[in-house]
Amino acid sequence: MNGDLARPLRVLSIATLFPDETRPNFGIFVERSLAAAARQAGIALTVVAPLGLPPWPLSLHPRYRALTRLPAVESRNGLTIHRPRFTLIPGLAARNAKAVAAAVLPIARKAMAQGGLDLIDAQFFWPDGVAAQRIAGALGLPFSAKARGGDISLWARRADTAPLVLGAARKAAGMLAVADSLADDMASLGMPRDRMVTHHTGIDPALFHPTDRAAARAGWGWPGDGPIILSVGALIPRKGQEHVIRALPLLPADCRYVIAGTGPDREQLAALAAELGVEDRVLFTGAVPNADLPALYSAADAMVLMSTSEGLANVWVEALSCGTPLILSDIPPAHEIIDAPDAGRISASAPDQLAAAIHAVLASPPDRAALSARTHARFSWDRNGAELADYWRRITD
Repeated sequence: MNGDLARPLRVLSIATLFPDETRPNFGIFVERSLAAAARQAGIALTVVAPLGLPPWPLSLHPRYRALTRLPAVESRNGLTIHRPRFTLIPGLAARNAKAVAAAVLPIARKAMAQGGLDLIDAQFFWPDGVAAQRIAGALGLPFSAKARGGDISLWARRADTAPLVLGAARKAAGMLAVADSLADDMASLGMPRDRMVTHHTGIDPALFHPTDRAAARAGWGWPGDGPIILSVGALIPRKGQEHVIRALPLLPADCRYVIAGTGPDREQLAALAAELGVEDRVLFTGAVPNADLPALYSAADAMVLMSTSEGLANVWVEALSCGTPLILSDIPPAHEIIDAPDAGRISASAPDQLAAAIHAVLASPPDRAALSARTHARFSWDRNGAELADYWRRITD
């Protein structure tokens, strides 16, 4: 505990999703949040971003080979980042938390010896939160864990990992959730609701703001004035790009669908577009650097995501900050982000209903500047960092 008011609060934060030079967008929202918290007075933060590497010969795969060259310690965005390695065994997810804890514990012990620690923080519930529980137990410290969506919708329900996640929740000094509805979902699983705090994401208004739509489209090489709808996210079934492609034949013939991101569903989605005769209206951009996302949002008339589950997705906030309305699936956090008619619509995934929602948004475009300004007022990294630091102080008081 931090009883000495003259001494900074010393926090070690674990984040298995964190950017590096090979993956600049990988968990960039975690980096933004922790950097904002570290700027708060009286906070001394150590960040540990463990790297999971499979055993040889899987470690030779290009996906992992680049990670082996990352430095063990580096500075990024005002933070000192430690990157210990742990062995990742494909198909044995339940062992990952123990492996992460073993990799992080020596760093935590060294921090304890050099000046002490007050809190072990986890930026995700799985495996970070369960690892934080093990480390905190070994050192006699409190710990906290943050829920962001998939760690609750998937890992808190899987037979092999649910007992570990729920066990960590019951012993945590505090828990964060990115949306009120996610906190309610956590409570329904048996997690203590009275220890949860909603902690919204932030946004950089200097980066995410409306720009000229025609110029943005020209920059992407997309001529014409026809409507453009957009999805940003991993190409996986949970994100629901398939439903948007199925709705496309019911939209105007000059409407194009831009899919930004990478993932295993790329070929399947392209095949579906060809089967429905809309392959020339579906554009795949691949991965888009964070700095290029504002121009992508500004080029679009709406962003459509038919996700089966989310926390409160950062891409939702980014799109609204650029004045681009949303069409989202009917999941609880969607009702938190779409707070007014100009923010968009909530729709079922059936092609006719989704097409109707898209038609409605295209027919009534928002005042993009007003939508952006309202979003900036709701979400900021400065506020996110201040709230995080205040939360850490409260649970260690």
